[in-house]
Amino acid sequence: MAKKLNITPLHDRVIVQPAAAEEKTAGGIIIPDTAKEKPQRGTVLAAGPGKKDEPVTVKAGDTVLYGKYAGTEITVEGAEYLIMRESDILAIV
Repeated sequence: MAKKLNITPLHDRVIVQPAAAEEKTAGGIIIPDTAKEKPQRGTVLAAGPGKKDEPVTVKAGDTVLYGKYAGTEITVEGAEYLIMRESDILAIV
């Protein structure tokens, strides 16, 4: 698990740490940096309280799948994170 963040997301926002990009294919071929795809899986680090009538269903530690262009990239203390709405999350793995 990652270290504690000093950022608290508001409302239905969630902070996600993206998983590392694939280095090799299933067949063992090494993927160059220019051909790597943006990961669509990550770990929830923090979640806001939710909207007035809709509490947030994900919690810290959940592994989630999200859309390819979901969220906004932020850098905190040299680490890259995504902050997105809970509705951008497609599934909990």
